[in-house]
Amino acid sequence: MSENTFHTDGSEPRRLSRTRDGRMITGVCAGAGRYFGVDPTIVRIVLAVVTLLTSGAGILLYVAATLIIPEEGKETSIAQDLINKQTRA
Repeated sequence: MSENTFHTDGSEPRRLSRTRDGRMITGVCAGAGRYFGVDPTIVRIVLAVVTLLTSGAGILLYVAATLIIPEEGKETSIAQDLINKQTRA
């Protein structure tokens, strides 16, 4: 990581990522829970309610989050990897 990605006390800033621990499908809810400091179950319930109230928009939100949020330990997301692959070709 570059020097400017660390806080003045030397710690890394919080970063939203899809986690490997606690994941049920792709780790989006577990990662969001960790990032916001709430139980992943609460995030899952909120997502389910949004899905029900919006006739399925929560599913699209989940898929989009899976594509744009990088997996824990990686610098780039699935979407960025696909973009990079297309620009190299």
